[in-house]
Amino acid sequence: MSGTTMRIDGSEGVTRRRFIAGTGSILGAVTLSAQALPATAREQSTAAAGPIGDGARVPVLIIGTGYGGSVAALRLAQGGVDVHMIEMGMAWDTPGSDGKIFAHTTSPDGRSYWLRTKTKQPLSNFLGFPIDKTIPRYTGILDAEEMGGIIVYQGRGVGGGSLVNGGMAVTPKRENFGAILPSVSADEMYSTYYPRANAGLGVSAIDPAWFDGVDCYQYSRVGRKHAQRSGFPFIFVPGVYDWDYMKQEAAGTVPKSAVSGEILYGNNYGKKSLQKTYIAKATATGKVTISPLHKVTSVRPASGGGYTVVIEQLDTGGTTTATKSVTADKVFFAAGSVGTSKLLVKLKATGALPNLNGEIGKGWGDNGNVMCGRANHMWDATGKVQSAIPTGGIDNWAAGGAFAEVAPLPTGIETYASFYLSITKNPNRAAFSWHAAAGKVELNWQTAWKQPSIDAAKTIFDKINSKEGTIYRTDLFGTYKIWGDHLTYHPLGGAVLNKATDNYGRLHGYSGLYVIDGSLIPGNTSVNPFVTITALAERNIEKIIATDL
Repeated sequence: MSGTTMRIDGSEGVTRRRFIAGTGSILGAVTLSAQALPATAREQSTAAAGPIGDGARVPVLIIGTGYGGSVAALRLAQGGVDVHMIEMGMAWDTPGSDGKIFAHTTSPDGRSYWLRTKTKQPLSNFLGFPIDKTIPRYTGILDAEEMGGIIVYQGRGVGGGSLVNGGMAVTPKRENFGAILPSVSADEMYSTYYPRANAGLGVSAIDPAWFDGVDCYQYSRVGRKHAQRSGFPFIFVPGVYDWDYMKQEAAGTVPKSAVSGEILYGNNYGKKSLQKTYIAKATATGKVTISPLHKVTSVRPASGGGYTVVIEQLDTGGTTTATKSVTADKVFFAAGSVGTSKLLVKLKATGALPNLNGEIGKGWGDNGNVMCGRANHMWDATGKVQSAIPTGGIDNWAAGGAFAEVAPLPTGIETYASFYLSITKNPNRAAFSWHAAAGKVELNWQTAWKQPSIDAAKTIFDKINSKEGTIYRTDLFGTYKIWGDHLTYHPLGGAVLNKATDNYGRLHGYSGLYVIDGSLIPGNTSVNPFVTITALAERNIEKIIATDL
């Protein structure tokens, strides 16, 4: 297959808390003031019935509104079950004073980060200058959570990671699936649940002829040329962007979002996030309500059956304004790999759910994420206009353990740089544990554990650099630092399927408690993970509805 262009059937999922950096901040972009933020009173218009009330009783409570939680909510509602979803972030349905719901990638403001007073951009430097800036503290869309020597980027808001990822909707190659979820039938996933997930997510493929001619994918065509000249296959990857809308963006007939570089802090127009797909269908049933700016702090068995769930209501400064206690007959943990794992580890250690088994918190991985840039020759310009939605990858998984997205660097200027996020076969797994003295959950990841990812990525980029006579960029992640080995967009594991749970996500030790998100997947999916998370949730909820409800 060397030197050929292939198309993957299916979808490439990015839970990427996406890595397109706000490099344009060094280009004179101005940080928006707090006045750009939506009015607190207006911003949460989501759930029809309003936020959950103290003392409420619900048949099903779902913690989180990302991929797994949204699948569960829709299918339960279609089955006639009333569902309440709890979301720590905002609803993201009201524009700020600039008329936009989401802040621009190159002009981060309070909307951009979850309760930070300074940005924490994936690319910390550009042309030798640090680019992070002061912002108002706010319940913004991107959480850059630092733990155990790694920054974990996570989406905060109704729609979870779908709000901030690049929308690459990749179904793993079937021959790799056994290593991803060994206890799950590949036959049923590829015949039923991957197709169902791709349909539900609105996955589609770019028009290759349009790709070949449009300015905004010059960077990707350069990436394709370099991959193929070194004998690597370049693969078109499907996505959840509205390609017809992007064509209009490029033609200048509609407001621009992807073509304007919007991605890291949300996309205002063309991306089909969960708000537009699973969540829209779920709320349309009339059976699903959502409480944004609510955070679950405790789940324990209730004396009369079901579970007592303690929930804190937050304001947009992150302050708790109310504490509520509700009862749920069944609880689904869907707060993402980090959120679900941290909550379960805390509940087990502090005695709220002492019968959870010893696998809770284990098997966590970073999907082998590592980033790098290459400095191209002047004849290989990558374009000053770059679509923020990646559409192509370099596949060296079988030979070198790496799949690399050809990624945008939407700075608004010509950089002559090729940029990549690699997903690699990294065997290292971390564990969450309760630190009683500090009263918090910690992760024992070590930065040195990224070395296998760097080694795998080098199987692609050392060869390309040698062939092209190019070098690595050393100005993106610090001073003279080649590899972005300090972060992940794809946290996975911590409540692994068939270990912490049974083979359908039922938590051992407690009837009526389920895990249905990326924490079920042990650390690696070989590609962007959101389609696999969605497909697994489709599989599991179908079984749970048939047998448990």
